Amino acid sequence: MPSVFRFATHFILCRTRFVKVQAFYGALAGQRAHKGVFITTSTYTAQAIEFAKSVEKVVLVDGSKLAELMIDFEVGVTMRPVRVPKLDSDYFEEE
Repeated sequence: MPSVFRFATHFILCRTRFVKVQAFYGALAGQRAHKGVFITTSTYTAQAIEFAKSVEKVVLVDGSKLAELMIDFEVGVTMRPVRVPKLDSDYFEEE
C-alpha cells in the first residue's frame, strides 16, 4: 500500500511559502512516500503552487478547499435546515 503523509499547519493571515512546501517534499522523499497532502488554513504563494504542480507528489489544500471539504463531509460542522419563505400570490388576488 502506498504511503501518504499529511502535514497540517495553521498560518493565520500568512500565505504558505514555497520553502515550506519544498521542505515537505523533501520529507516525503526521505520517507519514500508516494504522495503527501499539505494542508493550511491560509493560502499558498504562486511559487508554492507551481512547485507542487511540478513534482506531482504533493497535494495542496488551502483554507477555502479545507472548508469546502469539511462541509461536504460534515466534519466539524453542524448541518441544519434553512426555512426559505415563498410568497403566496393567491393571497393578493382580488375576488
